[in-house]
Amino acid sequence: MTTPPAATATAATTDRPPVRFDTKIAVLLRDDLESWQRLNVTAFLVSGLGTRLPELVGEPYEDADGTAYLPMFRQPVLVLEGGKEVLTAARRRALGRGLPCSVFTSGLFATGNDTDNRAAVRAVAGDELDVVGLAVHGPRGAVDKVLKGARMHP
Repeated sequence: MTTPPAATATAATTDRPPVRFDTKIAVLLRDDLESWQRLNVTAFLVSGLGTRLPELVGEPYEDADGTAYLPMFRQPVLVLEGGKEVLTAARRRALGRGLPCSVFTSGLFATGNDTDNRAAVRAVAGDELDVVGLAVHGPRGAVDKVLKGARMHP
């Protein structure tokens, strides 16, 4: 009796030692967001990283039936949370280190399209942005320093 392809693939991936990436993708969410807001903000934030840094995106997926699926990030995305001050400091540190990041501000909950989203961010000076979410990518140590004070999302 032969082993089904899916079982073989699963066994092969679990036999490999865990991969330790040199870089980190992280999302930092403000701790006072509603559940639906956390999910929505996370989805919006990570979408920018894959377009700006295409090397983060792997190859397309395919199931045993040959059905194709979109590619995803090659590495895990850590999701953390923190208070307003933690997000403000993280934004400042990410920019100071030159790390690529995306922001989601409280004003974006009141808009309904990309044009209005960009206008809402552009209307506020950087230090005055009410950041409710931030995604960042970079070397592990640098991202850890950016996220100082944050905790893992429950």
